[in-house]
Amino acid sequence: MSRRSLVPGALLAVVALSALAACTSTAPPQGQGAGGPISVRASDTACEVSTAEAPAGTVSFSVQNTGTKVTEFYFYGAGDRIIGEVENIGPGLTRQLLVEVPQGGQYTTACKPGMVGDGIRAPFTVTGNVPGAADQDATLAGAVAGYQRYTNSQIDAGIARTQEFVDAVKRGDVAGAKQLYPVSRTYWERVEPVAESFGDIDPRVDGREDDERDPGVAWTGYHRLEKDLWVTGLQPDSAAIGDQLMTDLRDLQNRARTVALTPVQLANGAKELLDEVATGKITGEEDRYSGTDLWDFRANVDGSQAAIAALRPAIDQRDPALGPTLDARFGDVDRLLEQYRDGDGFRLYPTLTEQDKQRMAQAIDALGEPVSQVAGLVSA
Repeated sequence: MSRRSLVPGALLAVVALSALAACTSTAPPQGQGAGGPISVRASDTACEVSTAEAPAGTVSFSVQNTGTKVTEFYFYGAGDRIIGEVENIGPGLTRQLLVEVPQGGQYTTACKPGMVGDGIRAPFTVTGNVPGAADQDATLAGAVAGYQRYTNSQIDAGIARTQEFVDAVKRGDVAGAKQLYPVSRTYWERVEPVAESFGDIDPRVDGREDDERDPGVAWTGYHRLEKDLWVTGLQPDSAAIGDQLMTDLRDLQNRARTVALTPVQLANGAKELLDEVATGKITGEEDRYSGTDLWDFRANVDGSQAAIAALRPAIDQRDPALGPTLDARFGDVDRLLEQYRDGDGFRLYPTLTEQDKQRMAQAIDALGEPVSQVAGLVSA
């Protein structure tokens, strides 16, 4: 997500742990032969990609932030659909990105200093055509098909629950809408990597108040209604904002049914969801008005676990030792989150201590390390 980083000073140490753990991938470079991954030097004013062309297949990028601002790197397909991304690359850090691009054609690379705007873009050409990994491996094909069913089911369920939330807003039922807000968001948060791949939908549905927008573009979506409910009171246009949210989610529903996913995208998405926890939920930034961040935390971990579960047969074939490690680390996070249960939901985030947040950061860091190995494994 292209967002300003809003890290409270008291939590810098927590975020530093997570950022350090995420700064490199243990996945081996793939797809670039003896030359290794494509080098990207991202400064505050430039995005220097060492080559603007690669053969079809798995393409590897090594992204180094040489600037002074946190940055992101994106690889876009037609219509600005995000094929792969790495976020929250701090100054001096390097992150790895693998993307599977079996179809030749014109693509786009972009660095986003400060994590805002369209970024510093350049054309990128993929030459030739090759069979996709899932076309050659029945196990990977089954993983993609299974995860696609999961994604569609989550979006369908999310539309039903969000309609209940929007109906409460439109009735002026503030108490009811507050109860439904974190529940309705759960389904979005589980499939956020797929939702974010459509770059125009994510800002409308999940944008925050201080995100950069084009002139004249209104702030809409979940977080606008969150502020209406917890801070300002319902506004004259709150009902219209709710209706727009439903329109955008149905747009996602239609597009997600036809999107072609790759095994590497599943693996990258599993890691992206953990990065979301490390950079948004741990800080309390995501649901800053309601304090319902732990619902999102739980949903992000659920979504990551679903992607890994879909890929598990392929993981077990390629590295039998990795699966049990993943099970153990997911189990650690699950047990930790259960300590913060409150009825059917969770404690509000402001009630957590700094020690609580440190424990969460450490558990996510420990989980992120083996998850980061999966993309390289399924692209080999």
